[in-house]
Amino acid sequence: MDVEQIAQPVRLREVEIRNRIWMSPMAQYSATGDGCLTEWHLLHYGARAVGGVGMVMVESTAIGPDDRCTLVDPGIWSEAQVDSHRKVTDVIRRAGAVPAVQLQAAGRKSSHRVPWERSGQNSPVAPEEGGWIPVAPSAVPFGKLTVPRVLQRAEIAMVIDRFARAAVNAHDAGYDVVEVHAAHGYLLHQFLSPLSNQRADEYGGSLENRMRFPLAAARAVRNEFPSNKPVFFRVSTNDWAGGGFDLAEAIEFAQCLRELDIDLLDVTSGGLLVDAPPPPKPALNVESADRIRQDAGIRVAPVGQIGDPSVLEDVFSRTKVDAVFLGRPLLRDPYLALRLLAGDPHDLWPMQYHRAL
Repeated sequence: MDVEQIAQPVRLREVEIRNRIWMSPMAQYSATGDGCLTEWHLLHYGARAVGGVGMVMVESTAIGPDDRCTLVDPGIWSEAQVDSHRKVTDVIRRAGAVPAVQLQAAGRKSSHRVPWERSGQNSPVAPEEGGWIPVAPSAVPFGKLTVPRVLQRAEIAMVIDRFARAAVNAHDAGYDVVEVHAAHGYLLHQFLSPLSNQRADEYGGSLENRMRFPLAAARAVRNEFPSNKPVFFRVSTNDWAGGGFDLAEAIEFAQCLRELDIDLLDVTSGGLLVDAPPPPKPALNVESADRIRQDAGIRVAPVGQIGDPSVLEDVFSRTKVDAVFLGRPLLRDPYLALRLLAGDPHDLWPMQYHRAL
């Protein structure tokens, strides 16, 4: 793919995305106590849509109350929440971007504080403070967070049902794309990795068993989201620790997801362990994404340390990735996509800003 093609539209099912620079989901910790989006979200996501990205992926959105990370995470299990999402999807769409949302079950990385309080993600919120006991494949805590209880078989079926209901609600809220979060150490990733999954039943041990629950969630979301709209899946291809989920397993997992008609993998890495952060390397996950595309035959969009223009140009000139997700660079500059896209600024920027060109 030539670098000029970042400005070319991408068509997935019946959804057309105006370019290949997409906004990655990033938690804002700004929802109401009952999980509704707020005016902050309207401003935040609306600005990035005006700023030229092809898709705005709304942050990790919980499928149930105990699937949140914090007490101020957004949800999508109630009608009031769906109504609040409709306001945001309308703003994103009117600005020319495709509205998307990431569906989340946090598992053992839940019931913690927001980043700017105490030790943030490493500070648990106890039940008497409004928190809850997290669930996980095994009773192995994340860092200093509360030791989770083991998710039982019947409860796994309930989580799958919540993913399915969230897909229905996402469509009702006006989203054209949904993404299932199975990365960064959250519940589905916890089942995929042998470092966090120590089960001895049909959900643990072999890769086939560890994939069982995430694949069931993927199937449920694909079945319930309209067939003319795409479903994405975010996956970590490297736990950055020995014995963890790795690229070879991720490729096999991707092949299974392709067979379930999942449309694209959002490729990332890390997040499972407190003491195993991803290394600071430009375009960190691009090689893995390119390999998955070639070996599994599924579309991919990597994320992670891609925002520099020279890095972005290199990614599109030497790989076959279909798009890129940009995260922190878009927090620093809402209009980064407009600066990266080639062409006459008068054709790209809103006319209200032409006096500045």
